[in-house]
Amino acid sequence: MPGRIGKVTLVPSSGGVFEVRRGDAVVFSKRQKGRFPNPGEVAEALA
Repeated sequence: MPGRIGKVTLVPSSGGVFEVRRGDAVVFSKRQKGRFPNPGEVAEALA
């Protein structure tokens, strides 16, 4: 189905790091934004 995410890999970290990447590109970074994403924000960035 188009627009669906086929695979997600969770990588444990420490220090409050929360990043979403597509390949090598950072789609969302809690460290850079200073907050968790709003509902739908990551999905929109991946679209």
